[in-house]
Amino acid sequence: MNRGLAPHPAVRWVIGIVVVGLFAIPIVSMAEYTLRDVDGYSLAHWASLFDPANAAKYRPIWIGLGNSVVLAIVTVAIVLFLLAPTMVLVTLRLPALQRPFEFLVLLPITIPAIVLVVGLAPIYLVIGRTFGTGIWTLAFAYGITVLPFAYRSIQASMEATDVRTLAEAARSLGAGWPTVLLRVLAPNLRPGLIAASLISLAVVLGEYTIASLLNRQNLQTALVVVGKQDPYASVILSLLALVFAFVLLLVIGRAARRPMKKVRP
Repeated sequence: MNRGLAPHPAVRWVIGIVVVGLFAIPIVSMAEYTLRDVDGYSLAHWASLFDPANAAKYRPIWIGLGNSVVLAIVTVAIVLFLLAPTMVLVTLRLPALQRPFEFLVLLPITIPAIVLVVGLAPIYLVIGRTFGTGIWTLAFAYGITVLPFAYRSIQASMEATDVRTLAEAARSLGAGWPTVLLRVLAPNLRPGLIAASLISLAVVLGEYTIASLLNRQNLQTALVVVGKQDPYASVILSLLALVFAFVLLLVIGRAARRPMKKVRP
């Protein structure tokens, strides 16, 4: 059997061990740091997060976490109810605009966050007067930030699915466009939609620059504030965020590998 360019199994093992080590060393170091105590190691710093006596000191963390959850929900809604239907519309009805649309959607990945904030600051003055200064308005900026990642996830599923044939078949049977989108295309694009949602969630929970420069409080800005008083708390929460992101990646991998059920004719 011709192996082609595939590396030898021993080489793959070496590469895997090196990659795992590069990720594991800082994570293990963070965990070891949070367990340090004057008498050795203990869970005192972990327990202090949930101690009612420290509620006032750690309140910004829980407020920031709640704000980040709200932002994640609104951002995922933007991806599912605005980006995904637009991609389907461009693919089915406006194929000539597919390249310009792809360029615009992928453009934010080339723009640094601090430059993006400079352009968004005047817009947020108008948004503040119109919709208020609630934390949820920051989702408009996050929706732009996650566009490249969400687009690639959904586009991969669309390329693996004959979207045009499915839509035309459903329309020929009398289905309306809402039915086509929700009951025909969405189940077939499920892996891409799930991946786009989870990646958007991970990006929102880890974003700091935009929230800080636009003077909004989310999880990352709260960690910086609390970290000045208790560095152990910020490291513990950062470690938990890394574990959560790792779990999200596992979920994305399982969703991508899960085979779609075939419909019998």
